[in-house]
Amino acid sequence: MIDQVVARSGVKKRDAKPVVEAMLAVLGEAIDAKRPLHLEPMGKLRVNRSKDTPNGRIHICKLRRKPAIAEKPSQEQKTASTPLAKSER
Repeated sequence: MIDQVVARSGVKKRDAKPVVEAMLAVLGEAIDAKRPLHLEPMGKLRVNRSKDTPNGRIHICKLRRKPAIAEKPSQEQKTASTPLAKSER
């Protein structure tokens, strides 16, 4: 995951790694505390229920995401597309 963050952000790995690890720790603490999270653009996360097991705690969460928005066509794509009206030939 850290390599993907480095590739997408352009920051150095040594700078990205502590930030990503700190963010994941904060998210884990918020989930343990059952606090709702608004994580745009990922969505809204809410813990529905939790269960303690011998291996750790299981959290059943609901993640609500907005539908993916299609990219708006560029001006070149608009003019290169099919005509709006059919010819009368």
